[in-house]
Amino acid sequence: MAGWVVVGIPGGRRVGLFGAALRAAGLPPARLVPWADVLRGRSPAFAGGETVRVESPGEDAEVDRLLRGPLEPARVEGTARWYAALTGAVRGLGRAAAAAGAALLHDPAELAVLFDKRLCHGVLTAAGVAVPASPTSGPAAPAAAGWEEVRALMAGAGLRRAFVKIAHGSSASGVLAVETASRGRVRAVTSVERDAAGRLFNSLRVRPYATEREVAAVVDALAPDGLHVEQWLPKAALGGRRADLRVVVVAGRATHAVVRTSRSPMTNLHLGGVRGDLAAVRGAVAAAGGSLDEALALCERAAACFPRTHCVGVDLLPESGWRRFAVGEVNAFGDLLPGLTGLPGTAAEGLDTYAAQLAAAPLRGARG
Repeated sequence: MAGWVVVGIPGGRRVGLFGAALRAAGLPPARLVPWADVLRGRSPAFAGGETVRVESPGEDAEVDRLLRGPLEPARVEGTARWYAALTGAVRGLGRAAAAAGAALLHDPAELAVLFDKRLCHGVLTAAGVAVPASPTSGPAAPAAAGWEEVRALMAGAGLRRAFVKIAHGSSASGVLAVETASRGRVRAVTSVERDAAGRLFNSLRVRPYATEREVAAVVDALAPDGLHVEQWLPKAALGGRRADLRVVVVAGRATHAVVRTSRSPMTNLHLGGVRGDLAAVRGAVAAAGGSLDEALALCERAAACFPRTHCVGVDLLPESGWRRFAVGEVNAFGDLLPGLTGLPGTAAEGLDTYAAQLAAAPLRGARG
């Protein structure tokens, strides 16, 4: 009988959580294809009717080396090489699945857009999805080769505050919240740590860079991997902290939402952000005359730009006052939210993100 195949990290958290969802549903274990084998060119042999789930290749030092080359895992640089290796490998998985008659739940072409912030931003803009203004959005936008170009692009777009991001980054890696002020002053907040040799490392501590020289040194080091610049929207507050939401959309429907709050511009939970109260957000939106359900529908519109990808995680940005929302990013692997159950009143109520994806999976192979 046809069943599930997972391309993932043996022993990894994501593989384990999806395996638990299969067990809870009374289904046989998935066949595991290690990412390391795929990246070494060992083409998997899929079977007709199998459903293939691609997990994130993160949290494994050897896989990271195969993707980015011989850099320390904590280094920020190397994401352009990582992107080329990942998208090439997923295209190979797509060809193998198509040849065998298996179903791949991550479309290779869509994944290539999802992992390029410039392309993803352009697709969302073309579809009329509200996003922060960006001078680097879309394939025809100018490239920023370093700080001088970034500053010129910000000035040309009228942005005194902007997020500068590496094009292929994730988990806030290589993100700077940049502010310009009078008399040419520049400062930034980031989790990027620069050592004496000019190498960049991811850190769990958000730090300030108080001079233009410091900011320029970081941006210039990031630039070879590609840069994306977008407006730094003033986020709404919840309990005195900045807030945004990660919304999981499965098969076109918003199924899970987690509120993330922080005192820094980056709300990522691994950078000190904490989970907030969704009921409090719903109340704040209603008090402002809006509807959280309408905001969740915006996430569904963003996900609809990628119709051949079974599940995405949408970063939903509430602007100050809770009256307007924008989509910050759409994440191909945005479902790692342990312990979070589905939105009340939806088909995912009571289910975690993995069980919800399993329940909404295409029928072929989903039930063995």
